Amino acid sequence: MLKTDIHADDYALTVNTSRDMLSCMVQGQLDSISIVPNTSCFRECMELLYEAIPGLPFLPAMSVHLDFVEGRCLAGADQVPMLVRGESGLMGLSWGGLFMCSYLPWKRRRAKEQLKREVKAQISAVQEAVRKAMAIAQEHGIPCSQKKLRIDSHQHAHMIPVVWEALTEVIAQERYEVEYIRNSKEMLGVFVSEVSLWKTYRPVNFIKNRLLDLYSHKADRYAKMHGMERMYLWGLVMSGHMDYDRIVRLYPKIAAKADRDGRVLEILFHPGLTLPEEVTEEIGEEAARDFYLRQDRHVEMEAVGQIKGLVSGQKF
Repeated sequence: MLKTDIHADDYALTVNTSRDMLSCMVQGQLDSISIVPNTSCFRECMELLYEAIPGLPFLPAMSVHLDFVEGRCLAGADQVPMLVRGESGLMGLSWGGLFMCSYLPWKRRRAKEQLKREVKAQISAVQEAVRKAMAIAQEHGIPCSQKKLRIDSHQHAHMIPVVWEALTEVIAQERYEVEYIRNSKEMLGVFVSEVSLWKTYRPVNFIKNRLLDLYSHKADRYAKMHGMERMYLWGLVMSGHMDYDRIVRLYPKIAAKADRDGRVLEILFHPGLTLPEEVTEEIGEEAARDFYLRQDRHVEMEAVGQIKGLVSGQKF
């Protein structure tokens, strides 16, 4: 039987983003969430989660949402100078900058060592918070399926070669027990087969789909080597607008292929809306305008509330 995971990214990006996601959790609509470790509101947002846990039907699984393109570095600006803007501590290397570091030999080694420091710091921050959340859940008899560390990243940056190397080396060196690393592998054929929907997709998302697919094979190999289930992700081509109407049309084909291929299907949403007053220097203006402030995030929030009837409800 197909295993599905209804997932939401960006918990702790802002307080309102987190409140919106918590409202989904109270209704039992999210199987898992990703937690951004390097924002100024991280501790406040985690306190909101801790307070809410006794009233949840279950505690969703929680992933470290590694972030190298926004927020503040946690390893210290002097430890990761290539990743930050001067001495500000603000992350300053874009997705494209990380990509270029993978293919410029004179930058790659230095970038990888600095990424390892930041990866370790961000994992440690979320790992501590997740342990506390799980302890509260256990104390109050709230079910939680999570057993080990879970990892994904903002803008899927962990799939970039130099970042992937840094991440997997940290996991090995620190002997982290990991149960999940997101493989940003999305089946393009299903979207192409629905000709009537072509104009509803952003062309740039097709480029992201193809680029990330090139890097997905190493994630498959890693999962096989470490006893983790292989997965498909649904949320790239429709990123920023995972609306219910298109989900209903595409789900039968996507679910059938995931089932045939023996993969878990992670359905990715961004249901949290950022308020204009929450936009700070930690968040890129372009990202805020194009994604975080858009009412499409409430469209995704509505879809999260409707989708449970489509899927099996099994966790992974």
